[in-house]
Order: sequence, then structure tokens, then C-alpha cells
Amino acid sequence: MAKNRRARHEYHILQTWEAGLVLHGTEVKSLRDGKATLADAYAAMKGGELWLFNMHVSPYEAANRFNHDPLRPRKLLMHRGELRRLVGEVEQKGLTLVPLDVHFSGGLAKVDLALVRGKKLHDKRDTLRERAVARDMERGFKE
Repeated sequence: MAKNRRARHEYHILQTWEAGLVLHGTEVKSLRDGKATLADAYAAMKGGELWLFNMHVSPYEAANRFNHDPLRPRKLLMHRGELRRLVGEVEQKGLTLVPLDVHFSGGLAKVDLALVRGKKLHDKRDTLRERAVARDMERGFKE
């Protein structure tokens, strides 16, 4: 439904998890239409629960007054053991939780969360250089 392509460029991805996403009525229809943006989204602990902030889900056009707030915080559902381990790593090592992907699995909305560390400018250049070399090698093999 929505992908965060910028996250793979901006961060080193250390580990990933899949979490459930709590949505309100019209958000589901809007998400199924592909009207979500994860560009500036991040996950954080608040009150002992995991929340997703700054994920923009556009209002559903046919819902008129029953629409939702596009930028409201959304609760994420994970097992308690996973949450404890995740919180420990985020607080101790200074890492961040970033959503990579939002999709439906068996009719339920799921978010792929990644534990990330920010890349420096030289790391981004190295990634682009490696990608260009791999592309050139593929072209060479085809010929």
C-alpha cells in the first residue's frame, strides 16, 4: 500500500519487525486506495505502548464528515517480549524505529518496522557508487 523508499537511502537498516496497525473506519479504505505516505514517519514509545507518528493517510473522499485526522498517531501492536527488546535497543544505543512498508496481510493492516542508524554523507555516496557498479556489471553480463 505504501513504501518508505527514502529510508533505505538515509539509514543503515539493522533489524526489521512486522507490527499490526490500529486504524479507524475510513483509514482502511483510504489505505487500500494507496493514499498513504511514510516519508517523515517514525515509531516511538509513549505510555508503555508503541505508536506510529507522522504517517499521512489522506481522508477518504466518500466519507464526508466521518473522516479521520490524516496525521493522527496510530497505535502499533507487537508482542510484549518484542517490545521490551526493541525499547532496550532504542534507548541504550540511540537508534530509531522507522516504518519501511505498510501492507495488508490476511485482511489486517501491517507495518514493517526497522531499527535504523543514520547514514553519514560518505556512506550515502558509497551506496550510490556500489549500486552503479552493480548495474554496470549486469549490463556487461547481458552483452
